[in-house]
Amino acid sequence: MAARSLPVARVSLKGAKSLRRGSPWLYRTELLEPPDGEARGRVVSVVDPQGNPIGQAFYAQRSPLALRLLTRRPATEEPADEAFFRRRLEAALARRASLKHRDGVRWVHGEADLLPGLFVDRYGAGLTLQTLSEGMDTRKEWIARVLVELTGATHVVCRDDASGRDFEGLARQVVVLHGTGDARFVYHEGENRFEVDLLGDMKTGAFLDQVDNHLRAGELARGEALDLFSYHGGFALALSRTCDTVLAVEQDPKASGRIQANAERNGRTNVTVENANAFDVLRRFADTGRRFDTVVLDPPGLAKRREGLATALRAYHELNLRALKCLKPEGLLVTCSCSGKLDREGFERMVISAAEDARRPVQILERRGAGLDHPVLANLPETEYLKALYVRAL
Repeated sequence: MAARSLPVARVSLKGAKSLRRGSPWLYRTELLEPPDGEARGRVVSVVDPQGNPIGQAFYAQRSPLALRLLTRRPATEEPADEAFFRRRLEAALARRASLKHRDGVRWVHGEADLLPGLFVDRYGAGLTLQTLSEGMDTRKEWIARVLVELTGATHVVCRDDASGRDFEGLARQVVVLHGTGDARFVYHEGENRFEVDLLGDMKTGAFLDQVDNHLRAGELARGEALDLFSYHGGFALALSRTCDTVLAVEQDPKASGRIQANAERNGRTNVTVENANAFDVLRRFADTGRRFDTVVLDPPGLAKRREGLATALRAYHELNLRALKCLKPEGLLVTCSCSGKLDREGFERMVISAAEDARRPVQILERRGAGLDHPVLANLPETEYLKALYVRAL
């Protein structure tokens, strides 16, 4: 495709500088002239105010995020066609070669794999596909076909029901793009075996970004353990290998039932499940004086938007304060946040403030994030959304 045949998007000087410094995103406020035409999800040529080329990008008609850069090369050198996207998919899979022993893994991680707005997770022979950009949304059926060719997957389920699609102006939907029959699959985290329903479970089935943190917590934990916001029991089952008892707390009844089934499937008789609100449980333990050797806090994202950050910080602070008060001397706290609007420094300040209010000196043992299959793209802080802090309360 010749460069002149691509629609042209002209960006501001500030936007051009940002893109050239490495940011792959450009918001509509920095778009001087949108491209002509109305085709959804198209690739456009991006130029600065003087018409100098910057690269090629997905253009979104409705999203505040107008451009997602695909390549800094012009279409004459590297057309963003089907062969281009196939090469990018193949490269993303190749990057996970060191994780080939895992049957639960993220195979494509959006902008970090230079495939903006595309996320693909593997659970055994099943894949979930999620698109958070107009460009990928219009190509998802084709992407599913290529993924089946590359991986031999029996099912590809499109989990386009995330709230991020509201921001992009995209409709929510869950649909099977490949395969028939049941969409339940089994995957493993270390020695533990889990079952997921790709059509009905949260997110894309499970929280694969936490797998390494689950396993590490299991290595460090001991004694009596409390796992809050347990979901399907990833932390709880890892803790059960080294702890005497584990109390897994989950508010969603369906997820609570799955914890119990997973514990039984793995023979973890020391895991007890309570279907309850984590805040209420912590208040109850504060009143009764019950204490634990290990506490895990892995709440859902409490700060979806920047304007909600202050409220989210208060909630995080209360959770961590009460969790620290529930710890025995020398106890381990594993505390997490998946709120992209809360950066690592702000999260750590909050935990330290909670420790001060709890009057508990703490040692920071490890600062962790998502696993190797969820890489962070430099110049895009939003890709470093997961924070996990391992602290010892003295």
